Amino acid sequence: MATFNVEIEIGDPDGQRFERVDALVDSGATYAFIPSSLLNGLGVKPRSVRTFELADGSLIERDFSQTWARLNGENGVIPVIFAEDGAIPILGRIPLATLCLEVDEANKRIVPIKARL
Repeated sequence: MATFNVEIEIGDPDGQRFERVDALVDSGATYAFIPSSLLNGLGVKPRSVRTFELADGSLIERDFSQTWARLNGENGVIPVIFAEDGAIPILGRIPLATLCLEVDEANKRIVPIKARL
């Protein structure tokens, strides 16, 4: 499992306004974990509440939604979890795949992939 940091832009629901975030890329994580204050400030509204398993096996409930993101020249709508304020933003596998990107674990970087039907 690779971990390293990248700068990602998280956008409002219309894709008009973006905020830059330094996020920890975690190939063992599933979704994007973004501080609630940033998402709320962009006008992102929770659409549901979901249960998530932490690395230690404990379970937490968090608001869940989707919004625009830009990374490595790609942009699209990604799923986001509303993290507590002060939490380290995390970028997991599904948002990367949504943007046709993946983790190059050996070189600790994000690389483009071809989408498959």
